[in-house]
Amino acid sequence: MIRGLLGLLLLLLVMGSALAAPPAVARIVQAEAVRSGWEAQAPPLQGWEPVTLADQWQTRWPDHDGVVWYRLRWQQGDAGEPTGLLLDYTCMAAAVYLNGSLIDRDPSLVEPLSRSWHVPRYYLLQSPLLRQGENELLVRVSGLVAYQPSFGVVDVGDAAVLQARYRQEVRVRHDLQLLDTAIGFVLAGVIGLFWLLRRKEAMYGWYALSAVFGRMYDTNFVATSPWPFTTTDGWQAFIAGCYVVAAAAHTVFLLRFSERRWPRFERVLMGLAAVAMAAALLWPQWMGPHRNLYLVPLIAFLYVVSFTFMGYALRSGRRDAQVLALCIVLPILVSLHDLGVYMGWYGGVSYLGSFTSPLMLLGMGFVLAYRFANTMKRVEGFNAELRHEVQQATSQLSETLNAQHALELAHSRAGERLQLVRDLHDGFGGTLVGAIARLEQAPQEMPRSKVIELLREMRDDLRLVIDSTAREHADLAEMLVPLRHRASTLLEAGGIDTYWHLQDLHGVELGASRSLDLLRLMQEALTNAFKHAHATRVDITLRRDGDRLQLQIDDDGIGLPATVPGSAAGGAGMASMQLRARRMGGDLQVGPADDRNGTRVQLELDLAR
Repeated sequence: MIRGLLGLLLLLLVMGSALAAPPAVARIVQAEAVRSGWEAQAPPLQGWEPVTLADQWQTRWPDHDGVVWYRLRWQQGDAGEPTGLLLDYTCMAAAVYLNGSLIDRDPSLVEPLSRSWHVPRYYLLQSPLLRQGENELLVRVSGLVAYQPSFGVVDVGDAAVLQARYRQEVRVRHDLQLLDTAIGFVLAGVIGLFWLLRRKEAMYGWYALSAVFGRMYDTNFVATSPWPFTTTDGWQAFIAGCYVVAAAAHTVFLLRFSERRWPRFERVLMGLAAVAMAAALLWPQWMGPHRNLYLVPLIAFLYVVSFTFMGYALRSGRRDAQVLALCIVLPILVSLHDLGVYMGWYGGVSYLGSFTSPLMLLGMGFVLAYRFANTMKRVEGFNAELRHEVQQATSQLSETLNAQHALELAHSRAGERLQLVRDLHDGFGGTLVGAIARLEQAPQEMPRSKVIELLREMRDDLRLVIDSTAREHADLAEMLVPLRHRASTLLEAGGIDTYWHLQDLHGVELGASRSLDLLRLMQEALTNAFKHAHATRVDITLRRDGDRLQLQIDDDGIGLPATVPGSAAGGAGMASMQLRARRMGGDLQVGPADDRNGTRVQLELDLAR
């Protein structure tokens, strides 16, 4: 019993000592404030007014752009003990003095103002800067009345507690905002790439556009200066314009996602967004300070659009629309809190929209996966149906192809025989008829050499037919090889030097019929030089010039008969050459060689024919 009473007494003593102990952190909410000009290096001596923190000075001095000085005092027990000092909020830029000594200063306290409003300020104070007894904190806040300039509460006390609170606030108000911006840009890039690969899915392009400008607006929560703009008005007008474009693109995205096409409405909406952005860049001095005149109605419009989409998602029964609507609900609720912070309806300073970005990432990821899965199901069903149809068609086609193959073989053989008959009829047949006629008109006792000459002509013509038929798809250069060999052998046996000049013939194909006509024409020209020209030298030039084929045969013989200068004289042989040239679609010229005796045969063909 006694032991129990002693224990209870000890517990009461411990609780009493705990209640009597001073708090680890003291919050200062009472201060004095006085306004001054931009260039003031010290506060005025007169004009101080008592204020309660957190303080927004536009309610007290609605037309004041410049500097407001805040003065706070507190009692410090032990100056030797390290003490933490946490300034919750300073908008827009500030300098901090403790007991007359400067302990912190933003880079620019005049326009363009530094932007330090989105993070708290923490300092570790100790002697001799920290005094035992009364300490005075003086804070110079620079701001513009249009952008809620203010000074938040001040906490003094346990360094470990305040440092932990500072880190938590930086994480919420800066680090998560930065992460949110990075996630947004990555998501915009992924969805944008998806749109680039599938342009007909325009809604993804609109979402990417909305995400890009939305994240550009979010840089307002992490930017430390208004760069690249030279004034705070320029920066605020720009991010307000980004918000307008993001809101317009987001509205079009939800319309397209809901399978609604309102071209006129979309053009008007994006036109207004373009006008707002242009006005922000051209007239920032108005668009920045008066941004609430167009942003507040736009925010209300976005709420209407969002709730309308949620109603559509519930009615449509589409799973992807319902998931996306569910991912929009929480951001909408959080945005109400952020709107209150933005409008200054209550004393909060933290924007919580960054916590909701993973939800949109999850929602868009589900939309893509859901649509991909549905597409794959349709593809698999189509493949199964197609496989069945292909099997049936394959069996029918196999039977048809077997019959067609046999028919094509027969046609191919018949075509080959017909081509051979035509070549024999047109070439060798003509030579044979001519030889028979010459034999019939020859004397009774025709010399043996003449008969052998006729037989050789028939043999050479037959070889041309065989070479052109066997090498139907060969290059012209390959088809010239047999003719070149036989002609060179014949001319050299007659004491005639032969010079061949072939240029750029690789890849030239004339087809069987034209190749045969060209070879016969060349054979006739070389035979004339051998028989009639009494030449000692023959030059054969065959070359390609663009899409033209040029043939030139020169000899140094006695030339053409004087009775028909410059003409294609020479009897049946010359007439045959002209016929072949016309059949090939070429232009044949036969005349004297330039600057010397002899004969020149020229032929030009169009390879594109």
